[in-house]
Amino acid sequence: MDISIVLSDRLSERASHIQPAQTLAIAARAKQMKKEGIDVVSFSTGEPDFDTPEPISEVGVEAIRSGFTHYTDAKGTPELRKAVANKFVRENGLPSTPSTVLVSSGGKHSLFNTMMAILNPGDEVIIPAPYWVSYPEMVRLLGGVPVILETSAEERYKITIDQLLAAITPNTKALIINSPSNPTGSMYTPDQLREIGKLVADVGFYVISDELYEKIIHVDINHFSIGSMPELATLAITVNGVSKAWAMTGWRIGFMTGPEDVVKAASAIQSQTTSNPCSISQKAALEAIFNSADEATRLREAFTKRREFMGSLLADIPDIKYPAPDGAFYYFIDASSYRTDRTPDSIALAEYLLVEHHVAVVPGVAFGDDRGFRISYACSDDDIRKGVERIAQGLANLR
Repeated sequence: MDISIVLSDRLSERASHIQPAQTLAIAARAKQMKKEGIDVVSFSTGEPDFDTPEPISEVGVEAIRSGFTHYTDAKGTPELRKAVANKFVRENGLPSTPSTVLVSSGGKHSLFNTMMAILNPGDEVIIPAPYWVSYPEMVRLLGGVPVILETSAEERYKITIDQLLAAITPNTKALIINSPSNPTGSMYTPDQLREIGKLVADVGFYVISDELYEKIIHVDINHFSIGSMPELATLAITVNGVSKAWAMTGWRIGFMTGPEDVVKAASAIQSQTTSNPCSISQKAALEAIFNSADEATRLREAFTKRREFMGSLLADIPDIKYPAPDGAFYYFIDASSYRTDRTPDSIALAEYLLVEHHVAVVPGVAFGDDRGFRISYACSDDDIRKGVERIAQGLANLR
């Protein structure tokens, strides 16, 4: 054959520009240091430190023993989709049916399927910062344009209607709302979400509501699903899952509901890429949704106690700013007053704290806010005490 091809572009342009998640990179480095015998406290984790509740795990084991190890419907089993739809209707007031539910391999997969279904190159997606690390990367991967709205600790890291209105252009395709938020723990009140929803409906773009942390709420704010607003019936897409509420991150089950045409398109995408989520995990997720509300409450109560404990220790560190988290299991710390020639940005600060003080935090730049870092209280009280003490000492040494 006379044809010879030289692959000058070995990687696609998409792959060349995608960035690995810094949250995972920091956690991996902390684990490696621990393997080397270094006493590292890791505040970088984005998952509960508890094991999956035993009754849920037992259902997964039984699924294996009974041979439930084959393909299922690509959209998820009918039983699980019915349970998810009922949950969305009962708990969230969403107009969901089994035909408008797609079960995927984790909430991240649900979000990506959603964006694959609605985004064209050049479409703009409004993302409040600090944001979950994967939102803008997913948008860019699909040729979209992330439009980042900056917030502050004083505003509890929430956007205002004026900000949102100013960000809307003819190219706006969607807004992403994450409440409670990773990385800040902040929640929008029902009234704030209704105000946002009214603007979305008036203008006519999508709102993607990431509600993975809805069952981990520490304050007296009712969780409100923006998709329950009747005027958003054709515009709201809600993403949720079992990972956070039931400590099931490794089981990889997430789900979405929304307009029938969007869910149908996302289902077709999934059928041609990953097909069904893990059959065994689907059985376990069904048990979580049907019979494990008490387990979710137990985990939430433990996180609430840790939130209070970590907050009491952070209060003794001067010149940092943070709102106490309403939900999830993170504090997002504005430590910009500790910038020095040695720590000019959040990556340098995180590196300094890890290498010299053996505490792993995630640099704020990973979340679109270079003023500080995220710390997780998904760890023991002893680790919380040691870790905050090390942060306090590290920051003091910069003065």
